[in-house]
Amino acid sequence: MSWQAYVDSNLVGSGKVSKAAIVGLSGGVWAQSSGFQLSTEEQHALINGFKNPDTVQTSGVKLAGQKFFTLSVNDRSIYVKKAADGAVIVKTKQAILVAEYDAPIQAGEATPVVENLADYLISVGY
Repeated sequence: MSWQAYVDSNLVGSGKVSKAAIVGLSGGVWAQSSGFQLSTEEQHALINGFKNPDTVQTSGVKLAGQKFFTLSVNDRSIYVKKAADGAVIVKTKQAILVAEYDAPIQAGEATPVVENLADYLISVGY
């Protein structure tokens, strides 16, 4: 399966994610939803956010130019919110899954979709 298929079918295709991207831990976007452009600066901030969670916790994250406030951060996942919308950001062995959801979708609906895909990718070495 191509990386784009993971974004289109597994994430956005679930109906619980509005926009998504897969970013390599060494930089670069592997796949993304149409119109969902993560700048190089935003990509590096996400990668560094897993290395130094305090920066993400205090200043939030930007995704495609939109500022999100951090709700929770740990070694594997970053959960962020912007008004009624939010995003689930999960690190695998080689990549970061970035998935935005829009209201009325709730975090509890989007989170398992992203976390389960991350578990699968980790299980196959990614």
